[in-house]
Amino acid sequence: MAASRERREDHSVGVDIETARQFAASWVRAWNDHDLDGVLSHFDDDADFSSPVAAQLLPHTGGVLHGKQAIRDYWTIGLQRFPDLYFEIVHVYCGLDLIVINYRNHTGGLVSEVLTFNAAGQVVTGAGTYLLQDAAGASGAHPV
Repeated sequence: MAASRERREDHSVGVDIETARQFAASWVRAWNDHDLDGVLSHFDDDADFSSPVAAQLLPHTGGVLHGKQAIRDYWTIGLQRFPDLYFEIVHVYCGLDLIVINYRNHTGGLVSEVLTFNAAGQVVTGAGTYLLQDAAGASGAHPV
């Protein structure tokens, strides 16, 4: 969790509305192209990411991934399991040092990705969150 401590200690971090919009557009384009290098280019090497889907696909992680390589491994498995993965942005929210991307995934489920940034503009923490009524989905699994 060194990355999140770094973020908290640096109060100069700021995400403006235009940066948030540009980030979200680049993020969704990379996801929809299934371009993991493109998605991960936004992440710090020591980033942490948590998701209930990660807990299902990689139970040994407890849903918490540490470092860019662990995040890559998780998303690689996710893209293999869900080859029709596609996201449509619904809303983008901007905070002081974070953005929330609310999107509809390939199953129609609503998801919010909460991403916190460091001073270099890289994601240091991320969390996938799922609308409760959509959480189980038809298959009983959270969609990526």
